Amino acid sequence: MTTVMKHRPAGTRDDFRVFVQGMAASLHRTAFLLCGDWHLADDLVQEALAKAYSNWRKVQRADSPSAYVRRILINESRRHWRRNRHVDVSEVPDITVPDLSDGVVTRADLLQALQSLTLRQRATVVLRFLEGLSERETAEALKCSEGTVKSQTSRALSKLKSVLNRGDL
Repeated sequence: MTTVMKHRPAGTRDDFRVFVQGMAASLHRTAFLLCGDWHLADDLVQEALAKAYSNWRKVQRADSPSAYVRRILINESRRHWRRNRHVDVSEVPDITVPDLSDGVVTRADLLQALQSLTLRQRATVVLRFLEGLSERETAEALKCSEGTVKSQTSRALSKLKSVLNRGDL
């Protein structure tokens, strides 16, 4: 007797593959900027994509499938952070080559400054300025109002400026 397994239609797999190919670099970059660790970022992206695949029909029906998957990624980042609160996130390892130009903030300094923000502020800054999403797209990805995006962005930029100018890194 053979067991019949339910599989998604081939077109669904192809659609998902094309979606992932178009989004993978952006998702990895976002995950890294949220957590500051490439290995953890890979894990977060894999978790997010696995959840997106298992709910692919729902993702496809969303107004913005990319925002939907980004939201899954942000939720995975929060879930990880909540489980691992005891880990000191203020100590980001020096994983980048220093920028040699005078007066320019190094990548490591920026990563450490990003880690000083709350999770929501960090997600807002990453999506708005590093991923290039509009206020509306960011609000959609974070499931909040555009006003919340504006206020979180303002607070985040103020904190980043303060941290980077003080040299608390």
